Amino acid sequence: MKSDRKPEADRLGPLSMEQMSNAQRVVAQAIIDGPRGAVYGPFVPLLRSPELMQHAQRMGEYLRFRSAIGTRLSELAILVTARQWNQKVEWAIHAPIAFQCGIDRAIIDAIGARQAPAGLREDEAAVIDFCTELHCDKRVSDGTYARARSLFGDHGVVDLMGLNGYYTFLAMIMNSAQTALPPDASWLLPD
Repeated sequence: MKSDRKPEADRLGPLSMEQMSNAQRVVAQAIIDGPRGAVYGPFVPLLRSPELMQHAQRMGEYLRFRSAIGTRLSELAILVTARQWNQKVEWAIHAPIAFQCGIDRAIIDAIGARQAPAGLREDEAAVIDFCTELHCDKRVSDGTYARARSLFGDHGVVDLMGLNGYYTFLAMIMNSAQTALPPDASWLLPD
């Protein structure tokens, strides 16, 4: 769904390798050589602070690719966070990944529309409830915490908290920088 609003100017847009400092080139190359394969999304504005970017991308690499709750549920947590922050770049990047990882399209669409998804698996419901409470209430109720802990263990619960915090951090970066959508974005977050 496209918006009729004029796109905001990208405040911290892409840099060519020639425009980068040595420190920026080193961290950019590390991302290019890693599982992401390119500098995009939040890493475009983060390049302006190479050391912060280096630490952020390492945390994100763990949370996105190796978290204790697995890729399918990590992607679901990312979508809930993207929706909470109206973060269109994260949504455009992660909605198709979530679908490829096994999250039903109807669930993705419901989250995007701020509706309660139907037909959730037990682990999906636990992730959505945990993330939604954390974002909306700034805490997690005892019952929701206990359910997540019984499914994912302490390690999984901590990684789930980390996913929410990390993708909130990225949303803040991109919302402030007005990071542009990828040119090939086809999964757009509704307004």
